[in-house]
Amino acid sequence: MTNKRARLIYNPTSGREEMKRRLPDILQKLESGGIETSCHATTGEGDATLAAADAAERGFDIIIAAGGDGTLYEVINGVAEKPHRPPLGILPLGTTNDFARATGIPKHWEYACDLILQQYTRPIDVGKANERFFINVAGGGSLTELTYEVPSRLKTMIGQLAYYMKGLEKMTRLRPTELSFTARGVGEFHDEFMLFLICNSNAVGGFEKLAPDSKLDDGLLDVLLVRKCNLPEFIKLVTAALRGEHLNDPHVIHFRTDELKVTTPDYVQINLDGEYGGKLPFTFSVLPQHLQIFADETGESTYR
Repeated sequence: MTNKRARLIYNPTSGREEMKRRLPDILQKLESGGIETSCHATTGEGDATLAAADAAERGFDIIIAAGGDGTLYEVINGVAEKPHRPPLGILPLGTTNDFARATGIPKHWEYACDLILQQYTRPIDVGKANERFFINVAGGGSLTELTYEVPSRLKTMIGQLAYYMKGLEKMTRLRPTELSFTARGVGEFHDEFMLFLICNSNAVGGFEKLAPDSKLDDGLLDVLLVRKCNLPEFIKLVTAALRGEHLNDPHVIHFRTDELKVTTPDYVQINLDGEYGGKLPFTFSVLPQHLQIFADETGESTYR
């Protein structure tokens, strides 16, 4: 394989700053495999989006996103509307790597590089939320706000524990929200809900079976609505979700659709792939098989 040009967009602070230490090794491995790689270190919020848009416009053959789900989210938003959308390589070196887990991309940088060098790609759907894009999950409700309440420095220092600490604090002040949903081909729902999740993949927030039958290339979004419940009922539901047995819970509504409109009389923030996405109302839709990612040809999960 020769003459492939890649743009590596990386977050120097992600995953306890592992990327910064690994960069020379990663570049050497890619170069030795015939991929001529130039780098862009992100400098702040939104920078990876600008860098990805620039790489697509400049005709790079490959874009590589190195970091966590937040970096990947920004890169997706940079390329989703471009006529030339280079295949995406993913180096999951962040605090949370839900998308890599869902697609079986290895956590170890060396094995993740091997996937890019093998040059096997698979198509994936991309979710659209008003004028933004997401690749893994969109959500709303009081609990989903915790991901952007965790300071980035804290995430870097103590990793996943930061989320659990903040989550426990958040669970003591759960409150239901009045929401209305109109799902194409399904119907309407109006009630008080604790939260809702719109999943493009099966792994969300460390839960590997949250939308167990969700597929990244089926042109549909898996929607989970959690009706009003008290704290013991919610804890029971979370415990069931860890086992993938939550879809039978009476508080859960689950369906698939390719378009969902969500409104509320309240102030409700939307979370897109763990990042702040704006506030309701929102229309969510799906762009079927819109991007190509480098993946394992066997389809086996190699996230380890």
